[in-house]
Amino acid sequence: MKIEIDDLSRPEIHDLLNEHLQNMHALSPPESVHALDLEKLRKPEITFWSAWDGSLLLGCGALKELDSRHGEVKSMRTPSALRRRGAGQAILAHIIAVARSRAYERLSLETGSQDAFEPAQKLYESFGFEHCGPFGDYAQDPNSVFMSLLLRQDAA
Repeated sequence: MKIEIDDLSRPEIHDLLNEHLQNMHALSPPESVHALDLEKLRKPEITFWSAWDGSLLLGCGALKELDSRHGEVKSMRTPSALRRRGAGQAILAHIIAVARSRAYERLSLETGSQDAFEPAQKLYESFGFEHCGPFGDYAQDPNSVFMSLLLRQDAA
């Protein structure tokens, strides 16, 4: 598996992000969908990665800089047909490593609260993410679960 910074130009990425957005809209009310489209993923504060096995896209994920000490995991997705192959774990480990290399003190994320999001929540918990309150521009929402990982023990 090769994880690389992605410029969001390949059709495979477009298809996966469309699958992601459609799935999020099927599971959550519109005001609770925080998945980013291509345009929003191209912002300078976001780094986007894709994972490949040759020409086969295994998944993607992004890191958004909220400030110089705090990052947010975004756009974690594995194609429905290719789940349970370790791509999600590999991408999340890569994002955490990059966040540490940037000297972030905290890495946070928002995911859904519905049963369909339980595997994602378990993945995040397996890396040490803990439930927390809303962060950044998020507000309390019964359709959202907020999680955070301290990257430095002295971070508040």
